[in-house]
Amino acid sequence: MKLQHYLGGLEGLGPVSTETRVFVETWETRIFGIHTAMMALSSQLPLPPTPSKFTTVWTWADLRKGAESLNPFDYFKFRYYEKWLGGISGYFIDNGYITADELDALTEEYYSDPSKSVPAAGDAAIDNRVVQYLVEGDSPKRDTNVSFDFAVGDLVSIKNVPSIEHTRLPGFLRNKSGTVETVYDGAYVYLCDTGTDGVGAAMPVYCIRFEPEDLWPGNTEKNFSLYADLYSHYVEAPAAASAKQAA
Repeated sequence: MKLQHYLGGLEGLGPVSTETRVFVETWETRIFGIHTAMMALSSQLPLPPTPSKFTTVWTWADLRKGAESLNPFDYFKFRYYEKWLGGISGYFIDNGYITADELDALTEEYYSDPSKSVPAAGDAAIDNRVVQYLVEGDSPKRDTNVSFDFAVGDLVSIKNVPSIEHTRLPGFLRNKSGTVETVYDGAYVYLCDTGTDGVGAAMPVYCIRFEPEDLWPGNTEKNFSLYADLYSHYVEAPAAASAKQAA
């Protein structure tokens, strides 16, 4: 992924946070709740209608895209749930639920009077749909016929796709080779389109085994392998990769 979104395999970036609490501050629970409600009310789900004014699509994938659209300097500056808040706020503005000026005005209003209570809410139909969503979820598996280009044991190469908004391909796997360990049955979507990265529509998913020495030569432990579940768009035959390099 772009640097600020995926740092795996890089060295010299300072200590890793060992914070184990899911929520460090109370306001973070509210952000998580807003995100969960948005997913439950997302318009693509076959769930009972509600009087909610939220009528568009929101998934985990949209949350990731929204957080990663932040300026890289802001991304490193903000806390985890502040990134969520930035992505959610941008989504509401982009989809016409509120304007940036209206959001700024409301923010200043609450800053000036922290004791001000938030508007009352609550509707049984909405609550019930959220609960049903939490029970049933939103599976990415689709009942779609797809062709599988690779089988267990095949040697494959990993593409270096052009990523702009978001990607599900770790940076340290790009242009590397691995072996197909598992071919998952069925086709899977990512729940939102990643643009030039090429993921979105239902496609096969493969579990690829990589040898760490191939990923980080001379800087790995012995006797273990790394496994990655990758969408088929990221995987190609070694001959295709060699042809591209030669061109």
